[in-house]
Amino acid sequence: MTATILIADDDPVQRRLLEATLRRFGYEVSLVEGGEAALRALESHDFDVMILDLVMPDLDGMGVLERMRDKGLETPVIVQTAHGSIDAVISAMRAGAADFVVKPVGAERLQVSIRNAMKSRALEGEVRLLSRRAAGTLGFRDLVSRSPEMERVIRLGERAAASGIPVLIEGESGVGKEVVARAIQGASERRGKAFIAVNCGALPANLAESILFGHEKGAFTGASERHVGKFAEANGGTLFLDEVGELTPDIQVKLLRALQEGEVDPVGAKRPVKIDFRLISATNKNLIELVKEGKFREDLYYRLHVFPVMLPPLRARREDVPDLARHFMARFAAEEGRKIRSITAEALALLVAYDWPGNVRQLENTLFRAVVLADGDELGVAEFPQIAALVEGFDVRIPAAPVLPPKPVHAGPAMITGQPLREVVTVRDPHTLPLLDGRGDVRSMEAIETETLKFAIRHYRGQMTEVARKLGIGRSTLYRKLKELGLEASVPQGCGLEDTSAGEAAA
Repeated sequence: MTATILIADDDPVQRRLLEATLRRFGYEVSLVEGGEAALRALESHDFDVMILDLVMPDLDGMGVLERMRDKGLETPVIVQTAHGSIDAVISAMRAGAADFVVKPVGAERLQVSIRNAMKSRALEGEVRLLSRRAAGTLGFRDLVSRSPEMERVIRLGERAAASGIPVLIEGESGVGKEVVARAIQGASERRGKAFIAVNCGALPANLAESILFGHEKGAFTGASERHVGKFAEANGGTLFLDEVGELTPDIQVKLLRALQEGEVDPVGAKRPVKIDFRLISATNKNLIELVKEGKFREDLYYRLHVFPVMLPPLRARREDVPDLARHFMARFAAEEGRKIRSITAEALALLVAYDWPGNVRQLENTLFRAVVLADGDELGVAEFPQIAALVEGFDVRIPAAPVLPPKPVHAGPAMITGQPLREVVTVRDPHTLPLLDGRGDVRSMEAIETETLKFAIRHYRGQMTEVARKLGIGRSTLYRKLKELGLEASVPQGCGLEDTSAGEAAA
C-alpha cells in the first residue's frame, strides 16, 4: 500500500498534471477543487501529504492552513503558487506549511519535497508518541492504525477508559497489548499517574510474591530493607500485568484478594495495606482452556475477564503495515543518525504481503535491521532479503559485482581437497526488465517502452542510428516515440532530434 496525497487546486489542468506526475511516482491521489472541499476531505480521511494551491476562489490556501491549525489537523502541507514572492513563502511557513513550490514545479523537486514532508511527519509523530508515553498521556489518537479491526479495538478501549472496569487484553505475542493498555490509561482520569508494567512470565517463582506485594525488613533471609511492591507502586495509577496466565496458583489467590478487597498483604507485614489501582491484564494464551485444565483459578478468570479486548494479529490488519513501517523507519533513522527518507512502493508491497508471525514486534525489528544496513536514502526490497525469501513473487535485485583480476590461490586453511572455499550467491540479471509494478500489477506498455528506450540510449552511448537499428525501427519512428514519451532530454545534443522535429513540422 502506497502513500495517499491530496491535491487541492481550482485549476483543472494543474490538477491533471500533478495527478499524472504523482501516479507515475507510485502514489495514490485524491483531487478537490477548493479549500472547503480540502478541509472536508482531511477530516474524513488520513492523507499522508496535501499539495495546496494558495490562490483559490472559495477559501484560499492561507485560510485552509489557519483552519487546519484550529481543527488540529496535522497533515503535512506543500503549498504552491504561480507567484513565488518572499512574503508568500514566509507567510505560508509561519502558518504551518512543510514546504513551498512555485508553478510549474519540476517532477524531481516535487518528489524530494513529498519525501521530506513525509519524513518530517513521521519524526514529529515519533517525538510526540515518546513524550506522551513518558508522561503517561499516550492516547488512542497516537496509535498507528487505519484498519477496521483496530477501529473496533479503539472504540472498546475508549469505553473502558471511561470507567475503572478491569480490562483483559487478549492477543498473540507482539501485537501491541501494552501500547493499548497505555492508551486506555492515557484516555482515563488516571492519565499522568503511574503506569506499572509487570511481565508475569519473567517473575522468579521464589520472589514473585515479594516483587508484586512487597515485604517488610527482615521478613526473610536477605530482606535487608523494606520493599513496597508493584501493587503499591501503582497506587493512584494503573497496574498492567502482562502474560497473566503465567502466574502460579498461590499468587493467583493473592491477586484475587487484592481485586476483591482493594488491599495487599506484604510479606512479613502485620496488617494489610489499602491501595487504589486500576488493573489491566493481558495474555497470549486461552485462559478459559487453562481454567478447564486446572491451571488457572475460575473465580480469578471471571474477575479479570470483565471487559475483554481482543487485539487482531498484524496479518489480519495489513492496512496498518505501511504506516507502521514508515513510523519505525523514521524512529530508527533518527536514533542511528541515518539520512533515510522513504520506503519504495515495491518494498511496502513486500512487507504487506508477508504474514508476520511475530506481529508488530517482528516488523519493528525488521525495520531496525533495514535502517542499519541501508546504503542509500531509501529502503527497497534489497534491504529486506529475509522477508523477500519467504514471500512468493519477490526477488532481491543485487547489482552485478565489478570484474576483478584473479588473485593467486595459496594453500592453507581455506583450502579443502585442493579447492578454495567460495560463497555461492544466486544473483538475478540486473538487466532484466520487470513486468510487474510494486503493487503486483502488470506494468503499462508506456512504462515498459520508456524504460527500454532509456536503456538502449545509455547502452549505445547516444548513437541514435545504432539504437534505431538494434530496436528494428526507423529513426523517424524512434524520435516520434521519444517525443510521445517525453524523453527528448535523454537524447544527447547534436543527434539530430531538432532537425527531425523541424522537418516533420514543415511537412
